[in-house]
Amino acid sequence: MDRRSFVIGTTASAAALAAGPALAQDAFPSHAITIINAFPPGGINDIVTRPLASTMEPILKQPIVVETKAGAAGQVGAQVGATAKPDGYTLLSHNTGISGYAEVDKLFGRPVKTSRSDFVTLARLVADPVLLLVNDQQPYKTLKEFIEAAKKPDSTLVFSSGGLYGATHLPLAYLERATGPLKLRHLPTNGGGPAITSILGNNAQVTTQSVSAALAHVKSGKLRALASFGATRSKFLPDVPTLKELGYDVEYYLWVGIFAPKATPAPIVSTLRAAIKQAAHSEAFLTVLANAGQELAYLDGPDFQKFWDEDGKRTDEAVISIGKQG
Repeated sequence: MDRRSFVIGTTASAAALAAGPALAQDAFPSHAITIINAFPPGGINDIVTRPLASTMEPILKQPIVVETKAGAAGQVGAQVGATAKPDGYTLLSHNTGISGYAEVDKLFGRPVKTSRSDFVTLARLVADPVLLLVNDQQPYKTLKEFIEAAKKPDSTLVFSSGGLYGATHLPLAYLERATGPLKLRHLPTNGGGPAITSILGNNAQVTTQSVSAALAHVKSGKLRALASFGATRSKFLPDVPTLKELGYDVEYYLWVGIFAPKATPAPIVSTLRAAIKQAAHSEAFLTVLANAGQELAYLDGPDFQKFWDEDGKRTDEAVISIGKQG
């Protein structure tokens, strides 16, 4: 072999060796994936995300770690998800409240930290009707009785939510648009779980929470559901009337979706969408949902984006109607 052939052959071999690891690194996923949960334990995101992660692991053949990053009605987690490296290894589990963050920043004249354009939609998992709830220490047995009390000038009722402008604060704006102003003092907490803890301890007397998050407390008698924000009655609570039945044209759902940072490569997005779809429709995941008082309301990425565009507009309107608080 002449020297020239040797050099060319050696160079080609070196290039092949160099390409080998690079090609191996392109296989997705090659290590653990983290799903950021933007809310504390006990809320709907926690209820839905952990079993989804467990069901995805054998599909993707990698560990799926759920990491809680709670705070500011989900904004802390949203910012972590938005600024993560767009390589498919950091995803975000969030809910309805993510839609209005940009409008909240505009309301206060702040630079927009997180907007809907910062994310790629992977899937919507559930769309849980919200309940209007009072605790067992309150005398109100019907929505009419509650509204009458909440309109009195001397009302001392406290409303707990998972945070300012969050997914369990927004329903109050929808309700007040139909009923007129209610004399409620707002107690924002750090998520749906803490908001429920507040009402169970009577630090608050009323809240709006998803069926799944409140179901056990309603069945135990600690919380009383006065109305559902769903279009139809929940099969888990068939005795609870809808707001529409009671004469109020109000409909609101606390949905949970999985997102990736914008600029995540299309092939990776496709792999994740396929894995989430398979996991979400598995018998194991559906059983967990049913046990939690949930039903699958699955939307694949493109359909979820269309839904989110419309839902986001309604959320912006609700934020504007709430106005500056805090």
